[in-house]
Amino acid sequence: MSERSYLEEISIRNLGIIDSSSLELSKGLNVLTGETGAGKTMILTALSLLLGSKSDSSLVRHGSERLVTSATFSIPSSIVSQIHDRGGLVEDGSLILTRSVTSDGKSKATASGATVNASTLGEITEPLIAIHGQSANTQIVKPVRQRELLDLFAGQSLATELEKYGQVFASYNEVKAKLKSLISNLSARDTQIAELEQLTKQWATLKPTRNEFAAVEDEIRKLGSVEDLRIAASGSAAAIGEEDAGVLTVLGQARKFLEAAKGKDSGLDEIASHVAEAFFLIDDAHASLTSYMASLDADPARLDFLQERKSSLVAFVKKWGGSGSIDDEMAEIAQRVKSAKETIADLQGGQDRITEMESELKAIKGELLSSAKRVTAARITAAESLGALVTQELAGLSMPHTRFYADVLSPDYEGSLKESDFTATGCDEIVMSIQAHKDGPKVALGKGASGGEMSRIMLALEVVIAASAPVGTYIFDEVDAGVGGKAAIEVGRRLHALSKHAQVIVVTHLPQVAAWADRHFVVAKDSDGQIVQSGVSQLDDQARVTEIARMLAGLDESVSAQEHAGELLAMRAL
Repeated sequence: MSERSYLEEISIRNLGIIDSSSLELSKGLNVLTGETGAGKTMILTALSLLLGSKSDSSLVRHGSERLVTSATFSIPSSIVSQIHDRGGLVEDGSLILTRSVTSDGKSKATASGATVNASTLGEITEPLIAIHGQSANTQIVKPVRQRELLDLFAGQSLATELEKYGQVFASYNEVKAKLKSLISNLSARDTQIAELEQLTKQWATLKPTRNEFAAVEDEIRKLGSVEDLRIAASGSAAAIGEEDAGVLTVLGQARKFLEAAKGKDSGLDEIASHVAEAFFLIDDAHASLTSYMASLDADPARLDFLQERKSSLVAFVKKWGGSGSIDDEMAEIAQRVKSAKETIADLQGGQDRITEMESELKAIKGELLSSAKRVTAARITAAESLGALVTQELAGLSMPHTRFYADVLSPDYEGSLKESDFTATGCDEIVMSIQAHKDGPKVALGKGASGGEMSRIMLALEVVIAASAPVGTYIFDEVDAGVGGKAAIEVGRRLHALSKHAQVIVVTHLPQVAAWADRHFVVAKDSDGQIVQSGVSQLDDQARVTEIARMLAGLDESVSAQEHAGELLAMRAL
């Protein structure tokens, strides 16, 4: 099996009728069997919670405060970065996901110990696991899902073309939006030009600088408090430099006493060094204060100028800006002024500019059309291959006369195309259908197939797509609905074939399917009708014979049933 992720273990506590259970799963085909009502669906419910499905307090086991389910995935190095980008944390090649739901409906999820929301769980597990049940059969009839499946099967060749198409599509929409805006603005261009010219003229007159408003306010506060600042500075300078009792005088005396004992004790010398350092620092501060007082001159003219400048800045922002801080709004206006010249040129260009952009849009649309054709061609090639391979699989699933088609419906590229024909994923619609016999009509999926046939069609699709699909674990519930006899054996065979590419987990009631398992689990109720901790167990070879005999005849001790069970199990060795 190619290097892919797989589910190593799932643990469940207090979910539905399950008290506590743990399953250690393997690569290959894992099968879950058991009597109706034994709790098999609860295991799928637990997995659904880990995939981010909606929580429900009714899932909590009666009498319990909360349910807890957790899963451990083995993650290959090739997708570790992808998991990290989605919010998961891979440690030593493992990813551990946990989901709990309380009896009052509160939900909590973690990924490798870090708290995440349910939607993040869904994103993390998207490339890891896919559950297929009756809901999958409902999804497959939707055109969007059919396109997704075909694109997945087509692989990298189509992905490359789609990426190129997406880039051209984005460019086309960007130019189209600009053109639409230009045409819309054309009628009001004179007003806009006048406004932009007034903005740039007033900006040039004002000549604001970055963060000027904050600097102006700081200087206003200083000039408006000159006397207070002078009192503070002069008082401080006097306290430091007073001749008889100033700080410098006292420190100078302390230095003399310590200098007299210099070299007699290293400890005292260190203290003397600190005192000397303090003396010089205070002396520098005294000089700075003296210089500061000399600079503190009242300047009424400067203060008036700053007040007027502040008013001008505020008025300018009030007219041209928003409600943010003055300096932040100035920065925003600066960007508008910077692009104003180009905008004015666009507006003044008028119809000439529109004609130019229309020509540019036409050229891009031609490129978009060519890219869309290449996407369609790649899809048609993939669709033909997919149809042939799925038809081949259906023949092995006891539907030998059924043909599967994936038709690519595209607009007439040589005719008149509508804007709506181009979407983010190309111009194609995918229609999957079946033909029950050679001369029969093609009928869309969901309309011409029974439940059992739809299950087999889904299985055939998964077997074919799995070779190129990145999903590591496939889970099938009721994939064998409406199937029996030889068809059931072939369903098991195909599930086993799928497990060669990816891990497969199947919940089944058919012995013909269970016989193909690489690892077989049985879910059993105790005498009280509850699931106990050992209620989910892995079966050894002999126990598998007994379980399959029970599934065949309802009597696990029936000799003939056990013989038949042995024959089914022997198929896998052939």
